Amino acid sequence: MRRAALLVSHGTVDNLDDLPEFVSRIRRGIAPTPELVRELRSHYEAIGGQSPLNCINAQLAQRMEERLGLTVGWANRLWEPSVRDVLHQLVRGGAQHVAVVPLAQHSAHVYAEDARRAARGLGVRVACASNWGHHPKLKEAFATRIAAAHGTDPNAPAATVLMTAHSLPQEVIARGDPYESEVRAAAEQIAARVRARLGAPLRHAVAFQSQGFGARGKDGKPIEWLGPDLRTALDELAARGDKRVVFAPIGFLADHVEILYDLDVEARAMAEHRGLQYVRAASLNADEDLVDAIVDVARILLGDG
Repeated sequence: MRRAALLVSHGTVDNLDDLPEFVSRIRRGIAPTPELVRELRSHYEAIGGQSPLNCINAQLAQRMEERLGLTVGWANRLWEPSVRDVLHQLVRGGAQHVAVVPLAQHSAHVYAEDARRAARGLGVRVACASNWGHHPKLKEAFATRIAAAHGTDPNAPAATVLMTAHSLPQEVIARGDPYESEVRAAAEQIAARVRARLGAPLRHAVAFQSQGFGARGKDGKPIEWLGPDLRTALDELAARGDKRVVFAPIGFLADHVEILYDLDVEARAMAEHRGLQYVRAASLNADEDLVDAIVDVARILLGDG
């Protein structure tokens, strides 16, 4: 049976004129207001006019191909190239068994459902990864970068590591989605690895970012989002006298607008306004240690693990 693999990301646009349609897909068909589109466009423009996410995903797929010795495609859950289109391309290339690895390690079950729907009628067997945010190599990759950002200088101001992930509506958590508990557990496990690397105590906290796009519930009221949000978390750090905060976006694998703008621009300004020095741990992007973790996940799906 000829095999292939598919990486599935949340998605981003390369052309800013596509933002209205992209946001509509995120909001399940509800068109954004012109004001919201202008605001989001300004975020992309502030980071150079384009997110690097699609390029990073292409690099990641190429490095996986080299390691696995088979075709690896990449697709976006909410934008182009779509999962359906890329699966179709893989089938035309002869693939009969495709390992699907969502690039959202704590929401893989949601991406897996979409991938299975996209595969219907294509005559291909898809094996989808379950949530893999606790993979040891992934936790080690995050810990390496957090320890480097934190540093070991005894003269540096004491720091709190603020581990962040994308927020979800509270109603999703109330229905039993394991996302919050998985993120918080991963944060504890990563913090333990950072402490071991530093050989010193470590203060850390968890916050949830990017509540949004102005979404409202069916009743028209604003949606309640999982928190604490960044403002609340930073207020708490400043109130207890912290002088430095190390942002560690452990819910994200690669640089994109929610890191390069939401953290490096907005959160930096919020931190500095509160008298906190801003530091951020580097993203994993398409680095070899992330490739190591994803290759492990794919090999299990392919029956090689």
